[in-house]
Amino acid sequence: MSAESNKRSITVGIFVAIGLLIFVAGIFVLGGQQKRFTKSIKIIAIFDDVSGLKVGNNVWFSGVKIGTVKRVVFYGTSQVEVDMNIEESSREYVRTDAGATISTDGLIGNKIIQIVGGSQKAEPVSDGDRLRTVAAISTDAMLETLQENNQNLLKVTNDVRDLIGNIKRGKGTVGAILTDSTLADRFRSTMNNLNQASAQAVRVASEANRIASSANTFANKLNQPGGLANDLVTDTTIFRRLSRSATRLENAAGSADQTVANLNKASQKLNNSNSPLGVLLTDEETARNLRTTISNLSRGSILLNEDLKAAQNNFLLRGFFKKRRKADEKRIADSTAAAQQATQSQ
Repeated sequence: MSAESNKRSITVGIFVAIGLLIFVAGIFVLGGQQKRFTKSIKIIAIFDDVSGLKVGNNVWFSGVKIGTVKRVVFYGTSQVEVDMNIEESSREYVRTDAGATISTDGLIGNKIIQIVGGSQKAEPVSDGDRLRTVAAISTDAMLETLQENNQNLLKVTNDVRDLIGNIKRGKGTVGAILTDSTLADRFRSTMNNLNQASAQAVRVASEANRIASSANTFANKLNQPGGLANDLVTDTTIFRRLSRSATRLENAAGSADQTVANLNKASQKLNNSNSPLGVLLTDEETARNLRTTISNLSRGSILLNEDLKAAQNNFLLRGFFKKRRKADEKRIADSTAAAQQATQSQ
């Protein structure tokens, strides 16, 4: 065999191997999408109308794909039985009281089955369980409702168009207001007056509410037991005490007036230069003599202290001062001991 044929055989073998790998990969991918290689259980739902549901369509729960449709067959006279394979791992989340409904993948996408509802009180589904079905709104019903709404909208649009035409032509009250400038000005003036009147009424009502609130608060304080106003109104004892206090204040005021008069007389005497105090306060020469006397007394006291210090150092009087100092120290020690003994006895 030539080298050229060997090369061709190797190339063909490589392409065949690549093709086989692609084929196997495609099988695994499609099988994964269809849940072929995942352990699953079968559940059943019976619908009155499947709306074009086909084998291989997806089964969703809470927005997550959990299985596919495996069989669609007639049941009874007019119902359809749908067999679904769901993943074993999602079985614990789907309860026996959950419901199955037909929906679409998007607005115009493929039909799917949605499993909705279910409570934690119910048991998880098992292989072969049957779910209740929930009727879904079909696309035809939605289109019929939309068509009816469009017709109603068309009627409303025609009525609005006719109404606007009549208004433009000046028909009716609104048309007259919009087309007649005089009437429009009067209407604006009336509206402005109404606005001002309503604003004034609001302000008056607000002020009345404020006054009423203040009066209510004041009345509550008056009626509150223990308050001064309530005691003044209801307690006669406090009233008598206040009367006596007022009398005492009047007497005190009279005494204060008498005291002020006496102080005025005293101040007049102090200002009189013929009295001793008046001389001391008004005569400058007497004040200078008094200051001189005080200064001499101060110097004399200083000299007396110096003489006493000198006497203490004199040998003739030293014994006397020493005995006196010992007597003082003994008296202080006795008083301290007595105080300590009193403290200990307490």
